[in-house]
Amino acid sequence: MAWLSPAFPIGGFAWSGGLERAVEDGLVRNAQGLEDWLSTVLEHGSLWNDAVLFCEAWRQADNQGALSEAAALGLALAGSAERFNETLSLGKAFIAAASAWPHPVFERLPANAPYPVAVGAVAAGHDVACVQAVAAFLHAAVSQSVSAGIRLSVAGQAEGVAITARLETRIEALSLRAASSGLDDLGGAAVQAEIASLRHETQHSRLFRS
Repeated sequence: MAWLSPAFPIGGFAWSGGLERAVEDGLVRNAQGLEDWLSTVLEHGSLWNDAVLFCEAWRQADNQGALSEAAALGLALAGSAERFNETLSLGKAFIAAASAWPHPVFERLPANAPYPVAVGAVAAGHDVACVQAVAAFLHAAVSQSVSAGIRLSVAGQAEGVAITARLETRIEALSLRAASSGLDDLGGAAVQAEIASLRHETQHSRLFRS
């Protein structure tokens, strides 16, 4: 709970994962649009791939070579420069902050571990069960996106809470599926989300770094 709290110092509030561009382009206009966007990214986009990578890192937490391969794959899957910087920045910040809980797993993690690989490996090192750990990870990611949507004025606070509540069942099911997945299950079809992430790089006025 501490690692995935909004107060944990990784700077997650600065990133929107392309959502800001989606709002700019009219792809997300209101609370329902925000919920649909998050559902798609969870089931078919970057958050699904993050969940798979998280669980792979959790399983391979004792294997330095496998962790390095998972980290390299996670960075290679970043569809834009901003997405690359986002997952790398969050991963580095997480490793630095979570080292307050010492464990040999930090010696096995590569310095350039993307965020889901870093959190997954550290969770395994501290014996946090995979399903619960990846569920917390996805819940934090959705909460951050909902917060971004509120700041972008497509949803109010009450609507944001309702979106989070409705997505909890989906997060639970996705976590169970991810925990039994493998790297062959990586992949996505959230094309508009990937395009939005690319287009955000040239957006003139923006609140977020991605």
